[in-house]
Amino acid sequence: MRIAVTYDNGEVFQHFGKTESFKIYEVEDNKVVSSEVIGSNGAGHGALAGLLAEKQVNVVICGGIGGGAQEALSEQGIEVYSGAEGDVDAAVELYLKGELVSTGVNCDHHHEEEGHSCGHSCGGCHGGCGPQAIIEGRNVKKTCRVHYRGTFNDGTQFDSSYDRGEPLEFVCGIGMMIKGFDAAVADMEVGQKVNIHLMPEEAYGYSDPNAIFTIETSQMDGSEDLKVGERVYLSNAMGQPFLATVTAREGSTITFDANHEMAGKELNFEIELVEVC
Repeated sequence: MRIAVTYDNGEVFQHFGKTESFKIYEVEDNKVVSSEVIGSNGAGHGALAGLLAEKQVNVVICGGIGGGAQEALSEQGIEVYSGAEGDVDAAVELYLKGELVSTGVNCDHHHEEEGHSCGHSCGGCHGGCGPQAIIEGRNVKKTCRVHYRGTFNDGTQFDSSYDRGEPLEFVCGIGMMIKGFDAAVADMEVGQKVNIHLMPEEAYGYSDPNAIFTIETSQMDGSEDLKVGERVYLSNAMGQPFLATVTAREGSTITFDANHEMAGKELNFEIELVEVC
């Protein structure tokens, strides 16, 4: 069995017809045995449905989807679970547990054919609709392998492929990486090293105060064991998963922050392009 999820930097991309990559999971005995990220290689629901059929995909998990896309996938014998959001791996886990709820056709206009942003008629689009930044360069839509080291402004290292001993592999310019990283690699030459400084809008964006919320511990089973700083998966009203950090506990309440942990931060990267293929 194969499951494909619309993919954007580890999150479920919210606009099926505009997705530029999928994460495809190979499942055996209801367990994930392997996964890979692929480029969409086309635009519009017809091309995407054909691509997924060629990849022998049985199930698609996505955010917003229109009637035309749902019909195209159905004609290929592909089952659709729409309305998902948050971490792609968590969405697949919920599906395998039988806990993922589909919202059906949740965009009543054709994103695949129009360039406008998503309005109130699209119940499943949150951040993925609207114009996408265009990245140009010799490496766009090519598979790149890079070594990198990421640091905060005070010099503290937060990530390093050098430490892991394995370059990072991704398709450049299709949204698999944060915008500033993608743009830096787009026109690099193999063997070249660059140092870049990214403002939040080029990285993980700014913190959204609406993503910080407080609930009564009595409303959440197991919340009494959660500690400040712990990151947990929660579910929204439709059963879709999202990752949040415990930021405070006061009396009978607990506060969560669902912003990305890097939101609002300036980031620095040392990048070395190892290979392009």
